[in-house]
Amino acid sequence: MAAGSIGHRGWPTGLQATGWLAVAAGLGWLLGLAWQLQQTVLWPLATYQGLVAVALLLALVALRWQPWLWPLALALLALGSTGWRADQRLAERLPAALEGQDLLVTGVVASLPQTGPAGTRFLFDVESATRRGQAVALPPRLSLGWYTQYNDEAWLDDPRDELRAGQRWRLPLRLKRPQGGLNPHGFDVELMWFEQGVGAIGYVRVVRGWQPAQLLAADAGHPVDRLRQTLRDQLQRAVADPRSAGMLAALTVGDQAAIERDDWELFRTTGIAHLVSISGVHVTMFAWLAAAVAGWAWRRSPRAMAWLPTPTAGRWIGLAAATGYALLAGWGVPAQRTVLMLAVAVALRSAGWRWPWALVLLAAAVVVTAVDPWALLQPGFWLSFAAVALLMASEPMAGGPVPGRGAGGLLAGHLRAQAVATLGLAPLSLVFFQQFSLVGVLANLVAIPLVTLLITPLALLGMLVPGLWWLAAALVQALLWGLGWLAQWPLAVWQVPAAPGWLVAAAALGAVLAVLPAPWALRWLALPLVLPLLWPPLDRPAPGRFSVLAADVGQGTALLLRTRHHLLVYDTGPQYSRESDAAQRVLLPLLRARGEGPIDLLVLSHRDMDHVGGAASLLASHPVKALNSSLEPGHPLLDRGVPHTPCRAGQSWDWDGVQFRMLHPTPDDVAFAAKPNAVSCVLRVQDALGRSLLITGDIEAPQEAALLRRTGAALASTMLVVPHHGSRTSSTADFLDAVQPQLAVVQAAYRSRFGHPAPDVLARYAERRIDVVRTDGCGAWLWHDGAAACTRDVRRRYWHAAAPVGGAIVANSSGPGAPSP
Repeated sequence: MAAGSIGHRGWPTGLQATGWLAVAAGLGWLLGLAWQLQQTVLWPLATYQGLVAVALLLALVALRWQPWLWPLALALLALGSTGWRADQRLAERLPAALEGQDLLVTGVVASLPQTGPAGTRFLFDVESATRRGQAVALPPRLSLGWYTQYNDEAWLDDPRDELRAGQRWRLPLRLKRPQGGLNPHGFDVELMWFEQGVGAIGYVRVVRGWQPAQLLAADAGHPVDRLRQTLRDQLQRAVADPRSAGMLAALTVGDQAAIERDDWELFRTTGIAHLVSISGVHVTMFAWLAAAVAGWAWRRSPRAMAWLPTPTAGRWIGLAAATGYALLAGWGVPAQRTVLMLAVAVALRSAGWRWPWALVLLAAAVVVTAVDPWALLQPGFWLSFAAVALLMASEPMAGGPVPGRGAGGLLAGHLRAQAVATLGLAPLSLVFFQQFSLVGVLANLVAIPLVTLLITPLALLGMLVPGLWWLAAALVQALLWGLGWLAQWPLAVWQVPAAPGWLVAAAALGAVLAVLPAPWALRWLALPLVLPLLWPPLDRPAPGRFSVLAADVGQGTALLLRTRHHLLVYDTGPQYSRESDAAQRVLLPLLRARGEGPIDLLVLSHRDMDHVGGAASLLASHPVKALNSSLEPGHPLLDRGVPHTPCRAGQSWDWDGVQFRMLHPTPDDVAFAAKPNAVSCVLRVQDALGRSLLITGDIEAPQEAALLRRTGAALASTMLVVPHHGSRTSSTADFLDAVQPQLAVVQAAYRSRFGHPAPDVLARYAERRIDVVRTDGCGAWLWHDGAAACTRDVRRRYWHAAAPVGGAIVANSSGPGAPSP
């Protein structure tokens, strides 16, 4: 920013005053935005409109008379404008009356289709829709799946050979409002849908005797996405190795779904996942290369230099090239942020304003969040801005060049930048992902120049020059081999539990101190600030007590029971598709965030996939000491090297003063069982204070009656995990009268296709004044030392779906297991 008076009465002149005013204004915007993003429910629309009007009035006053009002004006503008936009997006969501209805929808495929073994997912821009021949209004954008086998009632085509971006289709759909699972420290998929403008999710339902899916036009729109799909298909045909083809597709056209799941785990373990996605590194490097080439060519033309100075021309051409690359790569959020940051920097330099680096970053943050306010909640936002800030703040001589010349200077600069970024971003990596790659420093030293300077340019040039894709693929194979070798090192990844907020703030301050060009006496203060982040405090039950977490896994069961020194996991949730299950999405992140060590006992109630669908992934990725199940001999899950004991009635043990007792099945139950549900492991847990939990699996009325005959009053429990997800075949009146729970937990999916929990079953619980908590409305449910909480209440924000009607039945909230108000 140029020195001189800012020309306002009553305000000091000069660079310092102007700079501090700009900083305060930028921070005012971010603080106002942060306030709005913490709202659990939106205010009335008129309130946000009024705030925008007041903000514009204050801005006018600040511009003419009182510049100190700029921070307040921008704070109110951020609060009001973001709330106004949020209200509009929520108003576009699918009406509840259209959920689960058969709809015929015409629209355009608005994204690169992501194809997997089970089918294809894509975004769909709606043009028109009908229900039973009558026009209906739908959200402008849908997230759809076209599956090969979605459920038993529908016959579905396989669209993978013909579905392409930009096509206009008439599709028979079933939709629901955008509601996903919500677990502690888990990914917020509802925020992602909200940020993308998705107002409904659903699937293509092609049923015999009804309207078929029909392609109406091949090139109805989205020309960039059509080009991306053409290039992806050409690349996959040219590169035989699917692993290499997937990585090259991710680097060129942003198709990250082309990378196999195991390779993503390898990239996370070795700390290079940021390189494989279209991140700020790639976009910035592309801008730098384009600017260098443009500058070299510009200097060859005296007329061009007379019209526009070479540095200015190079910067703008580099920005244009980076924008084109970001568009080709799918215009993802990280690429958008980087392009906007580059645009702010280029505009300031072209205007001749020499702003300090911190002010440039602040201005870029304001621009980025003005375009996408919800980016402030994304880890990538903080990681990208923190990386640039750390590198700039740590430069010797207040931002001067790195010492050294030629190749030696470049190598020194690369080593130094990598060291600073690794050290400075380690706390954020631990905070956001609860892990840090100890081999990441070495991996990135090789991977950053290899990916950014060789593999990515070769992959892009391969679109024009035949044969270069083969060379790029060979380099990818070499990189994958090296990463695989590093990933096998002992302690390749350091994992920590999720840390409390005060510890996060202290660690962030320590990271800044560690890389600032300050005296070492001050830098050493970083150690006591950062080190506690490596061993954050763990919340464990007192001796004689237990905690239980019913995870939000959709249609399935997964429970974590913990005593002071032991952990039991009961079931592992469903398998969502051939490449995804509840252990990968929910349980493993939960275990890592909670700081859990080996699982002392894994109980698999029975063989149904909504209970054991995640077991293979859990056994492969997390240590398990012992397995207890009703699985039949020879089941693949028993061939994992884990000691196995069949669960049988009468088994009991004591952990830390907490009693565990298996109540079902008996040997006769196993011998004469007609279906897997009948041999579900039924477990009762009781603490030293007499509070108890009964976990029932998928037992049905005959098994409930058998339990009553064998155990009688011993079934009485404070809390009950509802049998068979609330199916009509379970929760008989006699069984509920014997158990007499104060609270019952149902683990079922939102709008379960099985109708769980059944209304007549819920009515029986209501008649007995039993509180019912449903994970589809509660999210993950946690009971700890007599206090209960729903994750959807704890993490509630306005973009989260409200609990379904009847999501909680509150008839008697006086018991120790009742949910917190």
